[in-house]
Amino acid sequence: MTQRTDYRHFQPITTRWHDNDVYGHVNNVTYYSFFDSTVNTYLIERGGLDIHDGAVVGFVVSSSCDYFASIAYPDLIEVGLRVAKLGNSSVQYELAVFKVGEDDACAAGRFVHVFVDRASNLPVTLPDALRAALQELAV
Repeated sequence: MTQRTDYRHFQPITTRWHDNDVYGHVNNVTYYSFFDSTVNTYLIERGGLDIHDGAVVGFVVSSSCDYFASIAYPDLIEVGLRVAKLGNSSVQYELAVFKVGEDDACAAGRFVHVFVDRASNLPVTLPDALRAALQELAV
């Protein structure tokens, strides 16, 4: 089972009314939004990523998620984040969704970013500030 202690950074997220689906729980696609928001918040705040005007952008090239327990509005959650693999131009993140105060994950996933030049869409070496921020999360 995926545990809270396996992660290095946590992003609080408030579920919203429209996150629930007709079955009364957060829809599976919403977890990917939680993951994306967690990673990008970290990259902006800690790695200096400029999503509007920066020369480098991250493209998601692969993703997956496994679900263990339901969450639903109005649950308060935290998304744990760690880096499983840090390459020259890519990074594989591992993430998990936890209800606040609980140690067992409700879901765990991963995705891979490839960092590219905004103008050419060609892979580039990770800028130093991003690399340093991501190394803090490496396991």
